[in-house]
Amino acid sequence: MRSSNGKYAAEARDLSIFYGNFCAVKNIDLPVRAQKITALIGPSGSGKSTVLRAFNRMNDLVPTAHATGKVLFRGKNLYDDDVDPVEVRRRVGMVFQKPNPFPKSIYENIAFGPRINGWRGSKGEMDQLIETSLRRSALWDEVKDKLKESGLSLSGGQQQRLCIARAIAVEPEIILMDEPASALDPISTLKIEELMFELRNRYTIMIVTHNMQQASRASDYTAFMTMDDDRAGMLVEYGETNQLFNNPNEERTQQYISGRFG
Repeated sequence: MRSSNGKYAAEARDLSIFYGNFCAVKNIDLPVRAQKITALIGPSGSGKSTVLRAFNRMNDLVPTAHATGKVLFRGKNLYDDDVDPVEVRRRVGMVFQKPNPFPKSIYENIAFGPRINGWRGSKGEMDQLIETSLRRSALWDEVKDKLKESGLSLSGGQQQRLCIARAIAVEPEIILMDEPASALDPISTLKIEELMFELRNRYTIMIVTHNMQQASRASDYTAFMTMDDDRAGMLVEYGETNQLFNNPNEERTQQYISGRFG
């Protein structure tokens, strides 16, 4: 999938998000390049997760939240009145910080999304979808003989890859990942990063991470956010990851990635 200009899968323009009267993020302009990994970094409270969730309208689930500005997807503003948030979330999948498999079998975890989205295929076609999703999430070889076992029986790293398989089973175009490895051990973290590189061939990925090494290793583009004087999140700098980490344009970026602030 490409948005109307060809380079971007999605794009935030002058995006501000409020919780009640509090402005959580202000005037964000952020392009998300197609089939690339974009990392959002910055201190706690700078609005990284709020911006991430704006791209599939997950902030709508907070009763006091509202947004101004635009998030463009295929040239359409996702916040237009005629846009169905449920359809947005099918096209823009989400993987959360803590693995959250359903208390169902591995098979049923992945089949759930297609079914609630009106799956019309045969049992054999569903079996193939399950296998494809697990292969793409680098989990098939580990679970192919125990698909009827609970997803909760898997290790933390396996559970997170199961959640990724569940997200891609509905064939999204963008995958949002909110600190997907923060609860995992170093080996599982590395597997998630390797998986992201594989998925980039098919999907556009956005990731929030507090881990500077992970951002520098695992992303193509990076956006650095911090807070302004009113505690609203703001975008300080965005660019290619190598450029931003090795030769940032902003002093605040340099201070943050070198550990001198934030």
